[in-house]
Amino acid sequence: MSRTEQLTHVKGAEGKKRGRWLALSVLVLAVLLVAVDATVLGLATPALSEDLKPSGTQLLWIGDIYSFVIAGLLVSMGSLGDRIGRKKLLLVGATAFGAVSVLNAYATSPEMMIVARALLGVAGATLMPSTLALIRNIFHDPKERSLAIGIWGATASAGAAVGPVVGGALLQHFWWGSVFLINLPVMIVLVIVGIKLLPESKNPVAGPWDLFSVALSLVGIIGVVYAVKQVATHGMGWEVWAAAAIGAGALYTFVRRQFTLTSPLLDMRLFKHRGFSGAVLADLLTVFGLSGLVFFLSQFLQLVQGREPLEAGLAELPAAIGAVVTGLVAGKYARKYGVRVIVTGGLAAIGIALAALTVIHKETGYPLLGAALLVVGLGAGFSFTVTADVILSSVPKEQAGSASAVSETAYELGAALGIALLGSVVTGVYQGFTAPASVSGPVADAAHESLGGAVEAAKSLDPQTAEQMVGAAQVAFVDGLRLASGVGAAVLLATAVAAWFLLKGQELQEGIEH
Repeated sequence: MSRTEQLTHVKGAEGKKRGRWLALSVLVLAVLLVAVDATVLGLATPALSEDLKPSGTQLLWIGDIYSFVIAGLLVSMGSLGDRIGRKKLLLVGATAFGAVSVLNAYATSPEMMIVARALLGVAGATLMPSTLALIRNIFHDPKERSLAIGIWGATASAGAAVGPVVGGALLQHFWWGSVFLINLPVMIVLVIVGIKLLPESKNPVAGPWDLFSVALSLVGIIGVVYAVKQVATHGMGWEVWAAAAIGAGALYTFVRRQFTLTSPLLDMRLFKHRGFSGAVLADLLTVFGLSGLVFFLSQFLQLVQGREPLEAGLAELPAAIGAVVTGLVAGKYARKYGVRVIVTGGLAAIGIALAALTVIHKETGYPLLGAALLVVGLGAGFSFTVTADVILSSVPKEQAGSASAVSETAYELGAALGIALLGSVVTGVYQGFTAPASVSGPVADAAHESLGGAVEAAKSLDPQTAEQMVGAAQVAFVDGLRLASGVGAAVLLATAVAAWFLLKGQELQEGIEH
């Protein structure tokens, strides 16, 4: 080979390498927006409620329908990307996400807002599995892929934590619709740059897309997630049992059907791989601990310690910082010390941080809270990144979309379960507080619904009575938070032990794929 040919070969290799990382930068834009959009609405809810005047039930659906639809469609969209092309699905989804964001921003009624949020969930479901599947196919060197997945995971964690900060900043200067319009310029950049930089990839022998399986997956996941969330807010009722039964029945039928199809929507045989199943379980319960902690600490910071929304959002940043730091080095350490050491250590760190919160009280200083959030972020960065890598590495490249969807579904289910199950513990303890004897029935009922309801109901009382009632409600909430933290710690520490055995012998790939 002549010197000119050698130089051309080296430049070509460098160009391809640079192209891979530029392509990754496009993919993380999509991840960032979906993650931000999952949490940014929380702070806008009071302003949105004042403008659209939704009922209590409508407000719950506005808050929940986005995550319901995403969770229900992830497996289907991951499988669709394997069939029609992940780049194509990503770019169509990004275009739809931008367009529907405008519909959300200018919604004029609660019903329109619910539909717009549901459509945003459909578009969001196309983005997450497509991004992770494209990483699997762009990065053939396992070490580079581990770093890319680390960046992807760190962006997802950072986006979820940055959402309240971005929302707080926008709401101080603009109307509530601005939290959706920020999606538009980012999606335009993503589509324009993605057309040029992203390579297309799909499964050449994927077979037809089974619409009945799609429907079963959607009904099953939404039914189960809805039932779990309802338990946290309203307790057990006939509608919860009905939703749980319908969801469980649909999921059972879905699993049975996949074994009979020549081209299943999701290859259930993947779960026979001990490392794959262990990684999915660890993935789900990592997010269980992270989401539960962040959700309830945000209420503690605002409603118990009296911080402003933006200040509370900034106070939760250590979780994102920890996840970013460890996410970027998780693959390197997993190769050095072993997958099960890093994943087990990450889960144990989250469990220990939750255990530390069993001693908090109303006057607890920020150092303990910030340290707990940081440790949870560090543990989540290690565990979530390595488990995503294991899940992707356990399947052929052609099935990357389906595997990515499993990882993402575990994420969404973990978030729902963390908020719902730990929420039911908090709510169960909270509702037992005793309101002052002079407080009337309707006001006392409103106060027992939630801590936010108690603060709002107290505005109709005289200052002394209001202070007594809010004080009692705050004490009950903190008692519930301590107990929920203990339950969460026990679950995470038990999962750490299970992961130690399930991930025995599991290693990340070393050699470059061809």
